[in-house]
Amino acid sequence: MSDQKVIAFFPEAAFGPALNSVGIAQACEKLGHKAVFLSDPGMGGVYAGYDFEEHMVNMSEPMPAEEMAKYWSDFINGHIPNFAKSPYEQIDTYVKECWEAIVDTSKWAEKDLPGVLAKVKPDLICVDNVILFPAIKRYSQETGAPWVRIISCSENEIEDPDIPPHLSGCGENDKACFEAYRSRFHEVVKPIHDDFNAFLAECGVEQYELGEFFEASPHLNLLLYPEPVKFTRRNALDPARFQYLEGCVRQDEAYEIPPFKSNNDKPLVYVSYGSLGSGDVDLLKRVITALADMPVRALVNVGDYQDAYDDIPDNCHIEPWYPQPSVIEQVDCVIHHGGNNSFTECLYFGKPAIIMPYVWDGHDNATRVQETGHGFKMHRYDWSNDDLRSKVDAMLNDGAMKSKLAATSTHMQGQHGPSKAADLLNGLLA
Repeated sequence: MSDQKVIAFFPEAAFGPALNSVGIAQACEKLGHKAVFLSDPGMGGVYAGYDFEEHMVNMSEPMPAEEMAKYWSDFINGHIPNFAKSPYEQIDTYVKECWEAIVDTSKWAEKDLPGVLAKVKPDLICVDNVILFPAIKRYSQETGAPWVRIISCSENEIEDPDIPPHLSGCGENDKACFEAYRSRFHEVVKPIHDDFNAFLAECGVEQYELGEFFEASPHLNLLLYPEPVKFTRRNALDPARFQYLEGCVRQDEAYEIPPFKSNNDKPLVYVSYGSLGSGDVDLLKRVITALADMPVRALVNVGDYQDAYDDIPDNCHIEPWYPQPSVIEQVDCVIHHGGNNSFTECLYFGKPAIIMPYVWDGHDNATRVQETGHGFKMHRYDWSNDDLRSKVDAMLNDGAMKSKLAATSTHMQGQHGPSKAADLLNGLLA
């Protein structure tokens, strides 16, 4: 097409943001544009698998892909003792270490990114991350090519005085929680933030206020958060710059439910703590034990730790990986960690969820699923078998919850997030 434009997608090096960007990129190509991906080498091959051109940008010290995967697995597993802590307590441990690592990714990317942008010459750049990459802002200023921010986690990444701080897990009306979390977060991250601001100054980019590591795009911001659970803000987001994509649920391969040794006519539960959270083997074994005596079936995602499981109950089936959207569509309820894909996919398909968060915006999503009546929040470890069973029973039988989920699902499925995003990007290019 004579008006074909090059759209570069630069998602965080994690499968959730990556696959959401793939869905949007596919919709953009249907409109006649060319989508390419800027990728950390650790995600190399993921986008090529969908027939997209890949351009590598090192976001950490270069190492083989298998070593990179092990690094992040070890990072998460090393923090398992911190998963029992409150979001406030995690500021001094997990959150602090994460922001140190995230700032390093921006510094590393600055080595490769200017050259990659000069080579690709994108007409539009879509960034899904929590930190600014100075080269993208400079490229936009120098060429006039707009950049778009995709917010694939909780919408409170875009802050407001009347909504809970990002990662805090505070209730919507718990203002004392807001203040305590923000105060401690600013205190702990200040040295990291000062270092980041010094880096921005070296790059010739405007510095940020304490606590801010990224900004809303002046052109367009796409929030994957669904409108039925969005927060009430003091400062409303301008729809000319901020648009909700209703989960932007990705398509995945079909999945056929396997036969079970027992309970084949009973409700189906899906259990997953994500690819990294599956290292918490003892917790997953507790969940399996609790479900073993219930009149249900359970599909349990155990990640790379399948060999750690033996004596699987007859009503349970374990796998290292499931095509999650295809599975959630077919189950009756879900137990998960609160990752944004799991959170939005349950809402999209109208499935109640128990969220047992451990880190990052899982805390925010767990609080939100309960206070909006779409499921339950449970502590990661402080529960009994009876606690879990009673909440599973409620998910399967609570009529009010089912009605709310049905309405939310109808709303979300009435809009196709990837197509909506592609139309908005096309309009920006025009």
